[in-house]
Amino acid sequence: MSAKSVLGRGVGALLPDAGEDLAEDKYFLCDINKIQANPNQPRVFFDEEKLQELAESIRENGVIQPLLVTRGPGSRYTLVAGERRLRAAKLVQLDEVPVLLLDEMPQDQSLELALIENIQRQDLNAIEEAQAYARLMEEFQLTQEEVGRKVGRQRSTISNSLRLLGLPSAIQQDVAMGVLSEGHARVLLRVKDDAERLQSIRDKILTEGLSVRAAERLCASPRPSAARDSSQKTSSTSSQQETLSPSHCQALTTQLGNHLHTRVRIVQQGQRGRLEIEYYSSDDLDRLASLILG
Repeated sequence: MSAKSVLGRGVGALLPDAGEDLAEDKYFLCDINKIQANPNQPRVFFDEEKLQELAESIRENGVIQPLLVTRGPGSRYTLVAGERRLRAAKLVQLDEVPVLLLDEMPQDQSLELALIENIQRQDLNAIEEAQAYARLMEEFQLTQEEVGRKVGRQRSTISNSLRLLGLPSAIQQDVAMGVLSEGHARVLLRVKDDAERLQSIRDKILTEGLSVRAAERLCASPRPSAARDSSQKTSSTSSQQETLSPSHCQALTTQLGNHLHTRVRIVQQGQRGRLEIEYYSSDDLDRLASLILG
């Protein structure tokens, strides 16, 4: 089975139908101590409570779905997908786990497969999922639409997920740790450029247990100083009307990002602003310069 042939079709293509015979050297019980972690694992945060629940399930039923591995140095194997199952199996002190041995693959294909497998299992938190989409785009020069096809998602889903990476790192950490829900995070995107207000609303959500709907109303309400600043706002109305609308700004950002295959941000400052284009290496900068300069 060629790894390259299955990457674009999803992880389901890796696991054959129940009636299909597997070669003995491809599917077997492997010594758990011979499996080394995947260096390209996209998951950063492992929920200890859920991991314990999985461990209890494995204690009762065993590891039902095999881990995906490739041959490592010596007689060891490198994990491609299934780190939660591996960790949970170690918690219940299993000696062996079922594995499916994949053909040798380059490191970049191993990364792509690990990202896609984790996304399709839907057990990443919202930030890890967004980061996985970003890595697929950045490291494989994919558009949002191409990523969507690989992981079975709509392009709009990819786009909305990637927007979460525009939040400050502290808020992203709240989401990753389960302190804030994904719904609350999407609401906070509305005030992400106002650090003081963002922190204030975030604190209210936590201390007062605000629902997503209540947080929306809070973000939509004028700032307390709005009455004092009304005269200043009136005088600047004409300049504000000339700024890009949020929807138009988002559309331009999406189009530029898809064209350049990188993350793009438009920052408005009255009638002026700046266009931020991210690059990730000197080669990537040269690539972007070539695209822009034609």
